Amino acid sequence: MPIRQDDNQPNRRFGIVNIILIGVGALLLFSSLFPNQNMQIPRVPYSLFIDQVNDGEVKRAYITQEQIRYELNGAEDGAPSVLATTPIFDMDLPQRLENKGVEFAAAPPKKPNIFSTILSWVVPPLIFILVLQFFARRSMGGGGAQGALSFTKSKAKVYVPDDESKITFDDVAGVDEAKDELTEIVDFLKKPERYTDIGARIPKGVLLVGPPGTGKTLLSKAVAGEAEVPFFIISGSEFVELFVGAGAARVRDLFEQAKKKAPCIIFIDELDAIGKSRSGSMGVVGGNDEREQTLNQLLTEMDGFAASDKPVIVLAATNQPEVLDAALLRPGRFDRQVLVDRPDLIGRKTILEIYTKKVKLADEIDLRIDSPSDLRICRS
Repeated sequence: MPIRQDDNQPNRRFGIVNIILIGVGALLLFSSLFPNQNMQIPRVPYSLFIDQVNDGEVKRAYITQEQIRYELNGAEDGAPSVLATTPIFDMDLPQRLENKGVEFAAAPPKKPNIFSTILSWVVPPLIFILVLQFFARRSMGGGGAQGALSFTKSKAKVYVPDDESKITFDDVAGVDEAKDELTEIVDFLKKPERYTDIGARIPKGVLLVGPPGTGKTLLSKAVAGEAEVPFFIISGSEFVELFVGAGAARVRDLFEQAKKKAPCIIFIDELDAIGKSRSGSMGVVGGNDEREQTLNQLLTEMDGFAASDKPVIVLAATNQPEVLDAALLRPGRFDRQVLVDRPDLIGRKTILEIYTKKVKLADEIDLRIDSPSDLRICRS
């Protein structure tokens, strides 16, 4: 697929900033390798300077705390006329210079280097821009959640059902009672006006309760497939981060994305990771500040759902409903619980029939056989 011009624009800007920064860095390197020749003054020992003063060879001197730069009366051909030395604590130096008729004064201030001034003003902003561009490029190129500055972005994966990958209730077996209870959710997502016209309200959240491995995630995908709406899936543990407030920010980002794609379904797996009861947590050092902020933000977002023709349904799964906070289970949130229990014998056979459709089986295999007694009945 060809790259659109808008998609290539950030990369072009990033390349221009790179070129400018490399050029400025090269100029700075050359300026340090080739300093101003006028500033390269030979340095001599302080004792030699005193001897030259006593011999009357020094014409004038400029004294600073870092160095003494002085000029000789008459230098031989090829010999430097200006020398420098490192000063020491010598209280008799001014009197000695005055006795020898040496003109001395404080050194004049250095003239500012225009090139260095420009570099000092240009290079730091360029480096700052380059770092921002680098992180922004990684954030855009890494799928949002992988970027270095994207820890507040939601890590939810979005599935848009199509004809090939769509999962329906026909792909789920052994939980017929749960499918019957979720049929109303599917009907509301398809035709919400049938409910809103008569003033009815559908639950904003549905809690799937059952042991691990009973197909709660698959069942939620089937609801999205039957309703033909986008499906956001995320685990409760992905909201909890080291940085306090990151989980709440991810909850806000998740619901903002969902509202843009409404009608849709948000599925939160392992809800107990962020929805544990807050009673008894006071006074705990180190606290669960991050988890509680995330839970509070989730409660706020579910309260913020307004009745509209594009609903957002929140499905959540847990195998520990007894540890959930009471605020999550009150009316208007996860007030409807659907039990997804282990399948019975007929359900297990149906599950085998579904999963063996893509597997080549030998002719003598009979999925109805469940025990040695069944084997004798089939042979007879």
